[in-house]
Amino acid sequence: MFKIKLAGINVLVHNKYGYTELLCRDYVTDEEHTDFEVAAIESDIVNEIKSADIPITADYAESVCLHREIAERLAEYDAFVLHSALIACDGKGIAFTARSGVGKSTHIALWKKVYGKSVRIVNGDKPIVRFSEGVAYGFGTPWCGKENAGENIYCKFEALCFLERGKENVIFPLAAELGAISLLSQIYIPKDSENAAKTLELADGFAQNVSFYKLACNTDDEAARISHNAIMKG
Repeated sequence: MFKIKLAGINVLVHNKYGYTELLCRDYVTDEEHTDFEVAAIESDIVNEIKSADIPITADYAESVCLHREIAERLAEYDAFVLHSALIACDGKGIAFTARSGVGKSTHIALWKKVYGKSVRIVNGDKPIVRFSEGVAYGFGTPWCGKENAGENIYCKFEALCFLERGKENVIFPLAAELGAISLLSQIYIPKDSENAAKTLELADGFAQNVSFYKLACNTDDEAARISHNAIMKG
């Protein structure tokens, strides 16, 4: 058992295996207050192993189940999980989202390569979006993809870019209405009906907070330059 702070929320984690505690080591807190607790039951761990596309261990399966339990509760704290790779460029939060395998991790690595220290990788796969006084912020989490790219930092969300592969590098802005529709497939919707409804409300607020873009790109450095110029210059 250990306690972590995610997006300012204190979560007490009841774990059977050591993997999750190691994964969460940069988020452990000794604060007395607890917002909620999570645990993974054995049947959920077994089902996670059975449903995985590739062989996974029980300790890894537990970490997935615990992450899901956390995601189920976030709406109660004006937050949700966004499947994306989130960077902070000169302090501005920019996320890239796509189907698994399309190349969002590759694209943020290009930003880091081209723009160096002005770019920090907040989370490579599952950042948390949380609202404070009507403003959306993106937070790092321990669950940051197979590249394990991320930090325990946060930034104000400025833009979300929907990524797809392309021979040429082309980016254009999306209207908030179109961005909101695409956004829904990339956020975790809780099973609980009240939390699901709250998450949808938060998604609508997010769509009004950020700028949306559509990017078709290859893996050349030019892809980072084109998306950087469009997004950072608005």
